[in-house]
Amino acid sequence: MPSKGRLTRREFLKGAAAVAMGAPYVITSGVLVAQGQPAATDRIQVAAIGVRARGNSLVEEVLKRDDGQIVAICDVDAKVREGRVKQVEETYAKRAGEGSFKGVAAYNDFRELMQRKDIDAVIIATPDHTHAVIAIAAANAGKDIYVEKPMTHNIKEGQAMVKAVRENKVILQVGSQRRSDPGVRKTCELVRNGRIGKLQTIVVGIGVRPTEPELYQPEPVPEGFDYELWLGPAPWKPYTAKRCHYTFRFIRDYSGGEITNFGAHHLDVAQWGIGSDDSGPVEIEGTGEAFETGLYDTYHHFRIEYTYANEVKVICSTENKDGAHFEGTIPWEKADRSDIGPDGIHLYRTEAGHMGNWLECIRTRKDPSAPVEIGHRSVTLCHLGNIAIDLGRKVKWDPVKEEFPGDDMANALRERSYRKPWIL
Repeated sequence: MPSKGRLTRREFLKGAAAVAMGAPYVITSGVLVAQGQPAATDRIQVAAIGVRARGNSLVEEVLKRDDGQIVAICDVDAKVREGRVKQVEETYAKRAGEGSFKGVAAYNDFRELMQRKDIDAVIIATPDHTHAVIAIAAANAGKDIYVEKPMTHNIKEGQAMVKAVRENKVILQVGSQRRSDPGVRKTCELVRNGRIGKLQTIVVGIGVRPTEPELYQPEPVPEGFDYELWLGPAPWKPYTAKRCHYTFRFIRDYSGGEITNFGAHHLDVAQWGIGSDDSGPVEIEGTGEAFETGLYDTYHHFRIEYTYANEVKVICSTENKDGAHFEGTIPWEKADRSDIGPDGIHLYRTEAGHMGNWLECIRTRKDPSAPVEIGHRSVTLCHLGNIAIDLGRKVKWDPVKEEFPGDDMANALRERSYRKPWIL
């Protein structure tokens, strides 16, 4: 359950009397209040974990808002960590009209910042293979969570995250931004309300990457980079820069390739349009190609066919046009695209954007547009595709029990062994 301190914080965020928080981690001078922003103790106190690339973009999203405040930066790369702290402090100093600002703590190990009672929420933008261990630690510490997609590295991690989030009553938003896109919502509403007739097929296209194998030699670990912590629960392998930055996505120890990268977006939209946020397909088959040598071992070309109980098929392939395209018995050019009436099916609507929706839900304690169950179900499609290709045969899936009925070989691929001392 959330800690006593967290409950007090939640009461405060809802308008109860203020409780003194631990300086110097929050702005106490009132200079930002003078600029028309909420007082520091009214703003949601956010720590960002993993602040290179996408993580930095998420930090910048919070910096643009006045309802959240970055109070801590965590990254295993000291150079990146220090740079982000400087960036955040300079932003707040400029906004306050002051020469300097201090108040952003720096951490190498995410487990240390979890002990901070004044941190309300965390942003997790680390590589995929560490999402679950960090998110579960945050949930157990009573902190709300924004976790980048794909939410997990394997199916069992998703089940564990759902359990942790719900047992601890925290808010989790997955970085599936299309759930907060009004155009995507409108398309899915039209489909769900039968405007294209009976839905038959969803054609999902994903780009081809990697385009060539990465031959490499082990390199010295850079000074200030905590490679052991970066690896976390993944097997130990010699360091090379291509292993640790964006291209980690093409290494199965850390991710599932483009199937989980952009598949987590496009297959999520497919699930939304089908109306299967709490379910999934019943049959999966696929083929794929991967390089036999080099660093990158995810599938670069693939075709996966998912069949649902209602006979809708999702065809996900590198040969298709990018995105998710719904096909029904009525062609789109003849479909009624007018607004859905009050008696129709209306999907989750947010006017605040994906980050704004998360911060808003932290205050209201309502589920955001992409809560933990949706993130789990959508990325499960990606994992199922990889598993079907790995096995080289059609597999049957029970979306209620989340298992392959009577298929021990397939069921074993729902999880992985963690490197000691890490546990799920």
